[in-house]
Amino acid sequence: MNNTIKDIALAAGVSKSTVSRVISGKGYASKETYAKVLNAIKELNYKPNGVARAMVSQRTNTIGVIIYRQYHPIASHPFYGKILDAILMKAESMNVSVFVTTDMEMSLSSADFMFEKRVDGLILISRLNQEIIRHIDESQVPYVMVNGTTDKEDIIQLVNQDLQGGRMMADHIYELGHRNVCVIAGPQKHRSHQLRYRGFCERMSELGCEVQPGMTYFSPTSMFADGYKGLTQSLEQFSNRKPTALFATNDMLALGATKALLEKGVRIPDQMAVAGFDNIDYSEMAYPPLTTVHVDKLRMGEDAVTLLGQLINNEHVKPRLIEYEQRLIVRESTKGYNR
Repeated sequence: MNNTIKDIALAAGVSKSTVSRVISGKGYASKETYAKVLNAIKELNYKPNGVARAMVSQRTNTIGVIIYRQYHPIASHPFYGKILDAILMKAESMNVSVFVTTDMEMSLSSADFMFEKRVDGLILISRLNQEIIRHIDESQVPYVMVNGTTDKEDIIQLVNQDLQGGRMMADHIYELGHRNVCVIAGPQKHRSHQLRYRGFCERMSELGCEVQPGMTYFSPTSMFADGYKGLTQSLEQFSNRKPTALFATNDMLALGATKALLEKGVRIPDQMAVAGFDNIDYSEMAYPPLTTVHVDKLRMGEDAVTLLGQLINNEHVKPRLIEYEQRLIVRESTKGYNR
């Protein structure tokens, strides 16, 4: 039998309204009254009804996470999966439940699903279009964006210093003595891949080693298979130019390219240095271990929950673009070691 607030009130010898005040934490009740109600709740093993509690507090203690990504995997992706893990762990520490959905079509339905669940706020991950942003704005549900940006200045956006990361990798490759490089660039409609590619090429040009026309393969996705396919298709063309280093705008593309190179008998890093971006777990497990740029995925996820919580509680949070500083991780794939 499920006990009700009325049962708690009878057991504690107080009114139902007093029990409601204790449960919701709103309104006055003496310490003695609090103790009586809490003891009655414990003895009767009372579980507050979530819907009723939400009606009283106007909160559900839930948040929604929507990952906008066109290709599988999504939740198990080595980059986005890490961010999601951090969100779930941080939310649990704050006694907040999380609804998670993925949206491959960039439709409005995923946001509508969250509105039906009456979430207190939303975390939007990856690239999304202006129609979705307008739709969510109209709902007046607070939200933050992770690894995606908008022209709206009143939104908290958590992103990486991707442009600087690309420049950092160019400096590393140049310092190793490489003067002829090739690139596998992920989808240029995605902010991260565009900025990483641009930063790398701009810095190489400044150093007097411009990435030559025809030495970039523009991949349709950011996945391992397209890194492998891209290098396989471009290997003959790249070989004619005799590049000594390859930069890919994420680790999965770099690892796919590494597999293709090894199958062709190319020695890494002796004949071709290879570098990626993101520092996913697989990059350290690879053979040879992959040089990359570290992205603080855990901190991004944790900060997203913390900042969203502040918005939900109407705390003063200055909307801004928050960029996370990155660092170079040097491994054997570029003739270097951690430093």
